[in-house]
Amino acid sequence: MINYITHNPTARIRRNPADSAGSEVAGSPMEAECRRIMSSRSDSGSGEDSLDRLLPPAGAPRKKSTTSLSKTEPPLLRTGTRTIYTAGRPPWYDEHGAQSKEAFVIGLCGGSASGKTTVANKIIEALDVPWVVLLSMDSFYKVLSSEEQTLAASNDYNFDHPGAFDFHLLVATLRKLKLGKSVKIPVYDFTTHGRQKDWKNIYGASVIIFEGIMSFADKELLQLLDMKIFVDTDSDIRLVRRLRRDITERGRDIEGVIKQYNKFVKPAFEQYIEPTMRLADIVVPRGGGNMVAIDLIVQHVHSQLEERELSVRALLASAQQTQPLPQTLSVLESTPQVKGLHTIIRNKGTSRDEFIFYSKRLMRLLIEHALTFLPSQSCVVQTPQGHEYEGRSYKGKGITGVSVLRAGETMEPALRAVCKDVRIGKILIQTNLDSGEPELHYLRLPKDISEDHVILMDSTVSTGAAAMMAVRVLLDHEVQEEKIALVSLLMAELGVHSVAYAFPKVKIITTAVDKSLDDLLHVIPGIGDFGDRYFGTDTSDSWSDEDQEQPSY
Repeated sequence: MINYITHNPTARIRRNPADSAGSEVAGSPMEAECRRIMSSRSDSGSGEDSLDRLLPPAGAPRKKSTTSLSKTEPPLLRTGTRTIYTAGRPPWYDEHGAQSKEAFVIGLCGGSASGKTTVANKIIEALDVPWVVLLSMDSFYKVLSSEEQTLAASNDYNFDHPGAFDFHLLVATLRKLKLGKSVKIPVYDFTTHGRQKDWKNIYGASVIIFEGIMSFADKELLQLLDMKIFVDTDSDIRLVRRLRRDITERGRDIEGVIKQYNKFVKPAFEQYIEPTMRLADIVVPRGGGNMVAIDLIVQHVHSQLEERELSVRALLASAQQTQPLPQTLSVLESTPQVKGLHTIIRNKGTSRDEFIFYSKRLMRLLIEHALTFLPSQSCVVQTPQGHEYEGRSYKGKGITGVSVLRAGETMEPALRAVCKDVRIGKILIQTNLDSGEPELHYLRLPKDISEDHVILMDSTVSTGAAAMMAVRVLLDHEVQEEKIALVSLLMAELGVHSVAYAFPKVKIITTAVDKSLDDLLHVIPGIGDFGDRYFGTDTSDSWSDEDQEQPSY
């Protein structure tokens, strides 16, 4: 049972004479009412929400374009001591490659301008983990008809009613995100009251923080929330914050803001939002300033994450692979040329210049070999002599190369040299030195990659843990398993078996397969740390063949 954080209910919402149901402030008394509210706040010693700070300076240009994702762009949170990249996460699948855990979803509800986003950012900062996604309900406003657009322009459309939100899209998106899949989020423009053409991609995480005024208003939505938090803020403060936001950020005038507040915002809070407080696991008074509540939330989330921790690499390393190498494996024929190239790059005495030169030669042969497994079809062309030639052409929409940074990036030139219009994506997977597990820190994939055949490139594969994570990322982006080819210069037998067992339809292509790993999971006899040898960086005492250098950021 999660403890409730409560406070004096009689002090929770202060009622002013002008706040009675149906009351409105119109015309010239409107600004006086705002100043009266601010005066009452300043009497209590709070200068944070003073009207002078609320209203923009004279002659200052107003920001005319605000979108639902502006509060979470770019996808990182900068704190006083670190930069938290929200795309990274540890394994979310088991050694079989199957989804083994769902993301932990925190639902944040509260009135308009109650400080939900501030609380969310405080939770992210206190969690001190780099795999959090912040999702705003503001992105899921419905597309307005022309009549509704007219009402919205005159502040006569109710954006604070449950009917204003696309709950069907919201539930489907959150459910998919919780399962670790890639999702597309609409971008709502508050100045035009419509969705922008380009939607934003968000990829799953271990923790999802979902915030919105109607976060608890839908039964299906409630079932997706693992923790429900209600942010309870004084109504006067919420009004002042809304005035500041709508005037300075959304280009609206003070009369329109207060008209909308009295007509829609305040009644909606009392009818739809405030009653859902009883559904909350934790009620947080005073918003982001209540660190006692935030600490309690963080402790609970940490305990949940610890229960869900996986040891994928350890499970793979302890597996006994006694079966013959899988049929999905293709090893480049060991011709005297290939054998000679391996001799040079495996030799610890080879200079860096020679290592790079002969590695590039081997990469080119490997990529050419990999392309032979792409689907093709018969075609007939006319030669310059006017005769027909029956040949072959690629049967597919496109080809995308995805490199596992940093060493996999060295294979990109070879792919570009033989595939003229190839698109390139990148995935950064690093090993956590404390847990020994791979962690996803960054990815950049082309749009509509799900329709392409993908050549996944990494220099070496030992246990297969990093390769499995990269394949899982592609599957989460709806790339078909049979359209993925894992291409690597050198693989250990364990890595081959791990990938083939988890993803039996993925084609595995390499120039050589070494028999074993040592106690530090280095491929034996191996090639050394490919990234260090190629880029000329120093090798640490704990290097591994699956490029384990720490990110520079």
